[in-house]
Amino acid sequence: MLSAPRRFYKSATVTPVEGGWSILLDSRPLRSPAKRPFVVPTGTLAAAIAEEWQAQGEQIVPRSMPLMQFAATAIDRLADDRGALIEETAGYGRSDVVCYRAHEPASLVRRQEELWQPLIAWVAERYDIALNVTAGIVAVEQPPHTLATFRRVLEACDLFALTALAAATSAAGSLVIALALAEDRLSAEEAADAALLDELFQAEKWGSDPEAERRREAIRADLAAAKRFHALSRR
Repeated sequence: MLSAPRRFYKSATVTPVEGGWSILLDSRPLRSPAKRPFVVPTGTLAAAIAEEWQAQGEQIVPRSMPLMQFAATAIDRLADDRGALIEETAGYGRSDVVCYRAHEPASLVRRQEELWQPLIAWVAERYDIALNVTAGIVAVEQPPHTLATFRRVLEACDLFALTALAAATSAAGSLVIALALAEDRLSAEEAADAALLDELFQAEKWGSDPEAERRREAIRADLAAAKRFHALSRR
């Protein structure tokens, strides 16, 4: 296993540059993993990323810098392959977790109705679409207008908003939950509870194991980081 790189700088600060803000490690401008200029749209996002760099110890641990990782993805991956990520993320609308309900037990059916149906009602009103809901594992087709609308929403996002939405969608297994998170319809905790509804129900009934708990905590952390990244990239 490769060891983490050692810290090579004393301070991380921010500086305004053409097109936005960048980070200085001592006096050297930070560059992306692909060696591109590291420029983010707002000073608040740059400051938060600088704080991640400043908080590193003797070794640099990339997984402890989620905002940095999101920004690097936007700068490198999306600049070259934006269309692929739009298609991948929009594809979740075909089989969104909130559209697939249980037949039983009644308590789970009721919980899904209470948590998920308001999200479906919200997204339907917000984007003037309809979502079909089914019970069981049989696939249900969504209206072409709905899928086309999801794609247009994603296409209208800048690279940073798209990065946040894609990350939240992947973590939640739901584009509906990700949109509600980005538009402040849900907090990060509420989004995680909605995304993990079935798992949490089973854990309450049968108990949980440490590996499953770690996975759920990782999803909560991913959703919180995606929401923070989205918010900071707007102001």
